[in-house]
Amino acid sequence: MCWIFVALWAAALVGLASGDPVSGASVYHDPETGFTFSQYNVMYSLSETITFRIAVPSPVTANQPYDAVLQVVAPIDVGWAGLAWGGQMTYNPLAVSWSNGNNVVVSSRFATQHAAPPTYSGATYSVFKTGTHVNRTHFQYTAKCTGCTTFTNSAGTPTTINPTGTNRLAFGYSSSRPNNPSSNTSSFPVHDVYNYWSQDFSSGANTAFASLAAKNLG
Repeated sequence: MCWIFVALWAAALVGLASGDPVSGASVYHDPETGFTFSQYNVMYSLSETITFRIAVPSPVTANQPYDAVLQVVAPIDVGWAGLAWGGQMTYNPLAVSWSNGNNVVVSSRFATQHAAPPTYSGATYSVFKTGTHVNRTHFQYTAKCTGCTTFTNSAGTPTTINPTGTNRLAFGYSSSRPNNPSSNTSSFPVHDVYNYWSQDFSSGANTAFASLAAKNLG
């Protein structure tokens, strides 16, 4: 029986490293912020997950840029966690985060090659005081992103993420922390694990998006 367990364990790790989807989606109504989120739990090990939640306005004009709210919940031992809005490492906005004491640091990045992604001014994250905290087991942040839903892909074509349908997202995880964790421009080590999945943004639609964002931004 031991060899069966080892084979299953190895297969699961191969799935994590190669990007096979390994979890599922749900709807989350956040009592802290008041937003309704499309939620996806992604495994980065055989027993641990990082939660990615997306909230969007409703209605949204077709093919036009729009703000989105991102909420990430990660175990405290995560060195850094990153979300790729376009479902791959390159040519789409990246949201990279990590804990720093009692604070959460959020860094906007954009990569044009498979190398350490530089900072990116085209997408900005306004972190909410509500829905952002660190405890003994997890860190969580909630932020409104402007510039995450529209970007130029590798072919030079403007791309807008569909707010009423399913979109491909991706993540990266590292057990190692950034070199200077107090700075959102810090360099950080390469990911240990990556994954991708399809997430239905329509289940995170919020008719009161603007007023909720203003309220949570204080």
